[in-house]
Amino acid sequence: MTQTPHIHQGIAGLQPYQPGKPIDELARELGLDSIIKLASNENPRGPGDLVQKAILRETAALSRYPDGNGYVLKQALVKHVGVKPGQITLGNGSNDVLDLIARVTVEPGCQAVISEHSFVVYRLAVTIAGGSLIEVPAKEFGTDLEAMAAAITPQTTVVFVANPNNPTGTWVTHNVFKAFLESVPEHVWVVLDEAYLEYADDPEYPDALALLRAYPNLIVTRTFSKIHGLAALRVGYGLSSQAFADLLNRARQPFNVGSIGLAAAAAALEDQEFVSVSVAMNKAGMAQITQGLTALGLQYIPSMGNFVSFDAGRSGSEVFQSLLQQGVIVRPIAEYGLPNHVRVSIGLPEENQRFLDVLPSVV
Repeated sequence: MTQTPHIHQGIAGLQPYQPGKPIDELARELGLDSIIKLASNENPRGPGDLVQKAILRETAALSRYPDGNGYVLKQALVKHVGVKPGQITLGNGSNDVLDLIARVTVEPGCQAVISEHSFVVYRLAVTIAGGSLIEVPAKEFGTDLEAMAAAITPQTTVVFVANPNNPTGTWVTHNVFKAFLESVPEHVWVVLDEAYLEYADDPEYPDALALLRAYPNLIVTRTFSKIHGLAALRVGYGLSSQAFADLLNRARQPFNVGSIGLAAAAAALEDQEFVSVSVAMNKAGMAQITQGLTALGLQYIPSMGNFVSFDAGRSGSEVFQSLLQQGVIVRPIAEYGLPNHVRVSIGLPEENQRFLDVLPSVV
């Protein structure tokens, strides 16, 4: 009898992460000349001029390994964010930091608490670390922090909260999140995933840095992939106590962020005008998209990100496929427990309009 070599059964049962469909792939499949991608919550403007200049400068040293400690980027974060260098963990995108957090806080027998409709990477990271998951039902598509606190058991070691949440765009306020932190036992780590932080314009949005100073079990993750337009370079970071950051950096792979990514991210922090213009463009685009959805009689989930999810009235996957035929890439989100919803990223004004022009023919 042939015996199969051992594999991790938790991983065998996982579904691979499904990224947004690439433009080149759709062009090859359908032979389309004009395609717009509104699927991956990218900044449609691309990176700013300061970033592009930094990238060009860095290409002369591609034969050298990057700075494994990320000194220049950490100093830029110290200046712009207001933390100590020892509180920072750099990652190959914030996904990498989330995976590191799971590896440090979870082992077999441990539990993690997540919300329904939350980012799929939490599930992947916890399962790979050997832990189990408690998924708490959402409340009006959003994170129910009271229910999440009530779901914590003695075996719970970490809770993941995305704010704003992907793919729903929902968010929680400062006072609500602070009350949640007060209710969480001291032995439980709380991860606040702020990938879409820069788009959050609610005055009651949580002050993560103030909370970080008050609650040593809080960990904050952020990324350069969204507002800064560096999705292809994969740069993210975590903010935590220095003691916890030390543990993350022990588990971190050497040179996990490349030289170009480090230089580009440091330059991106200097270009706050680029950020401001991107925020304004996103706000206008969000109004353009949501007004169009309302005109079509389609219900959407109010969002504080650079995307909005709407109820297509039928299978979101079918709507996704129909839009592909017309050269418009969006994102079905059945894997997040929303089989009739479709998520559309906010693009350039002309991209938003093209999406709205073709949508009536498929819903």
